Amino acid sequence: MEKPVLVVLAAGMGSRYGGLKQMDSMGGHGQSIIDYSIYDAKRAGFETVVFVIKKDMDADFRQLVGDRISRGMQVRYAYQALDDLPEGYQVPENRKKPWGTTHAVMAAREAVHGPFAVINADDYYGPEAFKTMYEYLSSHPDQPDCCQYAMVGYRVGNTVTENGSVARGVCQVNRDGFLEEVVERTNIEKDGADARFSVDGGATWEALPGDTLVSMNFWGFQRSFLDEAVERFPYFLDRILKENPEKGEFFLPLLVTDMLERGKAQVRVLSSHDKWFGVTYREDKPTVVQALREKTEQGLYPENLWGV
Repeated sequence: MEKPVLVVLAAGMGSRYGGLKQMDSMGGHGQSIIDYSIYDAKRAGFETVVFVIKKDMDADFRQLVGDRISRGMQVRYAYQALDDLPEGYQVPENRKKPWGTTHAVMAAREAVHGPFAVINADDYYGPEAFKTMYEYLSSHPDQPDCCQYAMVGYRVGNTVTENGSVARGVCQVNRDGFLEEVVERTNIEKDGADARFSVDGGATWEALPGDTLVSMNFWGFQRSFLDEAVERFPYFLDRILKENPEKGEFFLPLLVTDMLERGKAQVRVLSSHDKWFGVTYREDKPTVVQALREKTEQGLYPENLWGV
């Protein structure tokens, strides 16, 4: 069995944040959130990272991120392209938005040959998540009749920002610890130690207890997921092109839910108590910088992660 690799989704430009947030320095020595996530992954056992980026980001990304991390990890690159479509499909007129997170993961299909974990570039996940994910992927190959996947679930109270709303996948988990459903909520706000969400633009709100498990897009898959994504992409494209050709997206939870409903996969939920940090908004940066500084002072990270 091949060793698990880490796939980092870094093609987004961060429109709400106002810049290429994946490259923004959050610690000393030019270190971004990606550096801390990959450092945690390396300590957990991951040896290879695949960055999914846009082709026009390549030179800047290598200079500002990839070349530094390559001192401690094997680095590969994959490129998400709007015109990476199945035969017979074309990019709709006026479409500029990528096709979503499943499409981004598909971009890595030539670089990934075995188990792999997927994370966002702009989220801090914490050491616990990488350790449990690596252990799971290393010991749970696909079964003949069912694919064996995993997802790290976070308590929603640990994943909200003081500076606005966030999108999270609210998870339904059965008594055996397997995922039953992920419901995307795009307007979640902090509410004391808990959270709340709205589906009507803030006219009404529904409570989310702080210990509700949510997805932060930290998934663990076998190679079978990439093959399934390529096979199912045309079905989702047909719907997207009909319902929302300019902005519709093929999200990871959509394909996961599709596989669950067809009985093709089980997804173990690996619960994490770590607190999330991220830069959804530019105002989030001081909080992230302070949190990483404190963790460094506590000895969780060295001052210089990669020795450069």
